[in-house]
Amino acid sequence: MKLGFIGLGHMGAGMAANLVRDGHDLSVFNRSPGRSGSLTALGAHEARTIAEACRGAAVITMLADDDAAGAIAFADEGLIATLPKGAIHISMSSISVAFSKRLAQAHTEAGQRYIAAPVFGRPDMAASGKLFIIAAGDAATIDQCRPLFDALGQKTSVIGEEPWAANLVKLSGNFLQAATIESLGEAIALIGKAGIDRRAYVEILTSTVFNSPAYKIFGQLIAEGKFEPAAFAAPLGYKDIRLALAAAETLRVPMPMGSLLHDRFLRLLAQGGSHLDWAAVGGLAAQDAGDGP
Repeated sequence: MKLGFIGLGHMGAGMAANLVRDGHDLSVFNRSPGRSGSLTALGAHEARTIAEACRGAAVITMLADDDAAGAIAFADEGLIATLPKGAIHISMSSISVAFSKRLAQAHTEAGQRYIAAPVFGRPDMAASGKLFIIAAGDAATIDQCRPLFDALGQKTSVIGEEPWAANLVKLSGNFLQAATIESLGEAIALIGKAGIDRRAYVEILTSTVFNSPAYKIFGQLIAEGKFEPAAFAAPLGYKDIRLALAAAETLRVPMPMGSLLHDRFLRLLAQGGSHLDWAAVGGLAAQDAGDGP
């Protein structure tokens, strides 16, 4: 398929590479220059403008937040202004429910198609094509995009025909991951201050009742205090908690844990943790106990 890919950050670069390896005719664009060299070496075309990335049957965006996505989508020569009628915008970014609804309306008015397909997974999973994709939108359009999803992920789950539903599932999932980070941090701080080996504790947990990727990944990072380099930076985690709370406010769903996580992330950022992985929230409990850096 001839398509474009916009957003070559930690996640996007690996995703784009897998599409090229799968044989797709890919044009790549990134707002900050200097990110496309490894991709052009694989056979991708470097787009000099957003419009040049929007000349195929579809374009994928993988961007940090609503502001970044809006700058791409709604610019004068942006995605919506230049994508051909009938072409597909596949938004794989973690964006707000409200912004996803705005995108859907704008694409409909422009005669284009839009689906949301955010992902679960860290950069190593993006690079190896092992992401978990949550898709929502027109069923026929999703079916047309399945070869792309197969190149990017190990499983695609379809959640409905309203694109925003996929974004809400993604935000709720990141809320749960953040809650896991916080609870792990508190438990590890407790046993650590008692003098119990943190790594051994995590090994016990993750080989018995908490045998899951989230507990294994975050438990190890927290036990070792290893929060650099960031695979998913703390400001992005904070952003997703804010967006989950915004959706909860609209739906009138109290989320007490969400409010706690909001303040924990805010504390981390206020103390200079913007460059750290979001797992660093799990290190705050040890600091509170006087047992951390």
